[in-house]
Amino acid sequence: MSLRTVLILMLCNLVWALNVVVSKIVVDDLAVPPLFYASARAGLVALALAYLLRPLPRDIGKVLLIGLAIGGGSFALLFIGLQTASPSAAGIISLSSAPMTVVFAMIFLGERVRWRRGLGILFTLGGVFIAMGSPAAMSGGIGVAFLLAAAVIGALGSVFFKRIEIDARAMQAWSGVASIIVLAPLSIALEHDQFAAVAAAPLEIAAALFFASIVVSVGAHTAYYRVLQQNDANLVVPLTLMTPLLTIAFGAWITNDPIGWRLIGGGALAIVGVAIIVLRPSRNIFKPLLVKARM
Repeated sequence: MSLRTVLILMLCNLVWALNVVVSKIVVDDLAVPPLFYASARAGLVALALAYLLRPLPRDIGKVLLIGLAIGGGSFALLFIGLQTASPSAAGIISLSSAPMTVVFAMIFLGERVRWRRGLGILFTLGGVFIAMGSPAAMSGGIGVAFLLAAAVIGALGSVFFKRIEIDARAMQAWSGVASIIVLAPLSIALEHDQFAAVAAAPLEIAAALFFASIVVSVGAHTAYYRVLQQNDANLVVPLTLMTPLLTIAFGAWITNDPIGWRLIGGGALAIVGVAIIVLRPSRNIFKPLLVKARM
């Protein structure tokens, strides 16, 4: 890859990592209800990419369900988790999505796993387990469970994404639509004081929503998929392992996450495991969704 391409990927990693920290500030410090924030973000993504909603894709029901899983569904669980959990914990726990994707592909799609990828799965899950014993993770309480749930839902969506015929960017648009349909009613039914929270910090929340939807989901993801079209996925996907590393760094710097040897050691082991997984051949998995942030 050219230096320009590498720099584009590093910039994508940068904004994906910052998005986790920004989301933490929004749902914790600014007290914006997480389902409301996830649905508002999805709405802006759908609006920005509305031109990709035509033609209507085949199996629209499957598209909406998978789009919800890899979009607003996993984001909503992430935002709920970030109310109490730290960005650093979220960065490490998100790595568990890669081995879970492989396991689900084995169960549902007949994916075959040889000893190298099996070792990668063990390394990743072992590293995440070690990191979850760190102060940064333990202080998250029930939020850590929601972070794990976000990884599980995202992994399920990733497994079935390759089974539908739709362009990745068009899926972003439909993911936004599916997320609005589900999350907006849930926010109305289960949350309160949505608009009071917005009224208390309108400029900050508007800036966060613009960053999360336009800069991250539209801008960075568009750049990422263009790089994928021009380069081998085995070269591109491993570079997205910078995202959890940068998330930990930004968490320590901006939100003062406690960083200890368990988080660093467990994270390092998990990253080695994911690197093994993404470098091995696969018939059934859409590799670009193994590591990077969801849609």
